[in-house]
Amino acid sequence: MILQRMIPYNPLMPRPLPGVQPFDMSDWLHIDDAYAGQMARRDALLAGQGAQVLAMGPAAHAPAQELLEMVLADLAQKPGFSQGAGHVRRPDGQEVAIDHTAPLASLGRLVQEDFCVLQKQGNEHVLTGAVLCFPASWSLDEKFMRPLVGIHTPVDSYTDEMARRVQRLFDGVQPGRPLWRFNALWYADAELHQPRRENDRRPERGRQDTPYLRSERQCILRLPNTGAVVFSIHTYVLHRSDVPGANDVPGAQAQG
Repeated sequence: MILQRMIPYNPLMPRPLPGVQPFDMSDWLHIDDAYAGQMARRDALLAGQGAQVLAMGPAAHAPAQELLEMVLADLAQKPGFSQGAGHVRRPDGQEVAIDHTAPLASLGRLVQEDFCVLQKQGNEHVLTGAVLCFPASWSLDEKFMRPLVGIHTPVDSYTDEMARRVQRLFDGVQPGRPLWRFNALWYADAELHQPRRENDRRPERGRQDTPYLRSERQCILRLPNTGAVVFSIHTYVLHRSDVPGANDVPGAQAQG
């Protein structure tokens, strides 16, 4: 069981969808109290279930390489990381060989974030690559090479109007001016790797019925050179007793 004890925002604060706000790139990648546990889980998934957690089309290779260079530059400024010729030593003491021919696999072993690469094809952004170790009730193989509308099937709140608003966000996000949002869902199981098929709907549960809050800090940024959009996901899972205000108002499912 891999849990955080704290979260750097209020996941229960009501916000209208899509609920995005700007942030500074210096606050992009989070290293928290569950780093060692989450990275060990990521290492195991990438080693044993790589086909389920990694996907990259040919068009995504250059953006993924650009993304890897951005992350390496960011980690050079973070305490606990050290970089040598072709490798990075993580804060948990593990050494990761950097393979520029497999950039998403390398990214998956460096930080807690999952990364999705989306590229404009026609009028929509399409998921052309991803390292997704910690899916929250969706499956990478089912969403790979699908546009935003297909990715969000069967999310009830993703109406036609919401789809247009999200597409405008992806069209409008500029290099150096990223956006972020969060969700909050109650889970009976603290497991981080929870893939689920579209026709296998997860039962909705209220906070009074479940012990764990799962919240994704989702960041949207545009790569300056390739122009691809990156959607990064930092997953927090907390026991209800560590979520401020979780027991104040029993209620239904938090926003997705």
